[in-house]
Parts: sequence; C-alpha cells; structure tokens
Amino acid sequence: MDNEIATSAEAQESDALPRRHEALRDGADALPTHVTVKSNKNKSPAEWAYERLVLYIQTFEEGLDGDHEVAMGFVGGEAGVLRIQGMGYFDPDVLTFYGEDRNGAKTQLIQHVSQLSVTLRAMPKVSPLKEPNRIGFRLRRDLEKSTHPETES
Repeated sequence: MDNEIATSAEAQESDALPRRHEALRDGADALPTHVTVKSNKNKSPAEWAYERLVLYIQTFEEGLDGDHEVAMGFVGGEAGVLRIQGMGYFDPDVLTFYGEDRNGAKTQLIQHVSQLSVTLRAMPKVSPLKEPNRIGFRLRRDLEKSTHPETES
C-alpha cells in the first residue's frame, strides 16, 4: 500500500499525464517533454499512437548496429514488412506508414488506430556503403518542432 498523499489537483494532473513503464532498458520510464507538454486527454487517438510509435522506433534503433535499419512487420493482411521512410497521422484516428516493401516497391499503409499491431524488425541496409537510415531520430525532431514551434531555426 502506498502512503503518499496527493491533493485533488495533483491526482487529476497525474491522471492526465502520459505514463510508460518498461522493464527492458534503463531510463525507459522518462518521457521526452514533447510527449508530456500536451495532456494525453487533449490528444486524438491518432496523435497519441503516433507519438508512442516514434518513441518505440527510436528506442529500437538505438540498439541496432551500423549494418541494420528498422522495418515494420504488419499483422494480418498482405502488408508484410515495410522499410520505414516516413510516418504520419490524420486526426482523429488514422495512422499512415510510408516506405518500401522487401522488393523495393513504394508502399503506403493506412491503418485505423484500433487495428494497430506492428512488429519492429532489424533489416540489413539496402546499401552496405551508405549510413543506416535512422528514421526514429528524424521523426522525434519533427515531433519536437511541432510541439515547440518557437524553437525552429
């Protein structure tokens, strides 16, 4: 039993703030400010799912070596595996993923948040001579710019 006492305002604020818990990595509980600036109660399901996927992708990429890039596997249907090149959302409830399939064909998946089920996978780079594409870091920068537009340069 927790003996911590909170005011009603603190309890409401705590209930409105996004939380994450994972027992895999040190520091996984710390959420970036661009995720916590806006209460999750004020975010659409699409925006909230998008932000969480960006964090998962970036964390996954941090564990990859220089010979691999992140790709997504989609459960159900014929979507298969998509080498991620972009991602977005359309309020209130649609996510979209851009990239290439295993054969290099341009691919876009549009998915309702209630159907979201993805697997992050490490795939060999397309070109061994080029640097790996780290989409998670680019997506996070985009999130930070949209949350704090005054910091754009």
